[in-house]
Amino acid sequence: MGFFSWVIFGALAGWVANLAVGGPDRRRSGCLVNIAVGIVGAALGGLIYRGITGQRETLGFDLPSFGVAVLGSVVLLLILRLISSAGQRNRRSRDRL
Repeated sequence: MGFFSWVIFGALAGWVANLAVGGPDRRRSGCLVNIAVGIVGAALGGLIYRGITGQRETLGFDLPSFGVAVLGSVVLLLILRLISSAGQRNRRSRDRL
């Protein structure tokens, strides 16, 4: 797959994951954020897939690869949301003091 195919693949995977996770952050993320989340999520999804099945996912532009990329992107978004909400709670508790 070429570079631009990866960018488009990442953008689509990040966008679908963003729709699946939802929440107030969904409208603020732009195309570049979706691309980054999709590409990093695809790598994370490949690691999850390998850990669960023991098989290596092929790097193709097909539906199973897209599913793995979306799954990894959803996991990445949920982790980022947990980190963000923990930081906001710490900030609120410091402001009360």
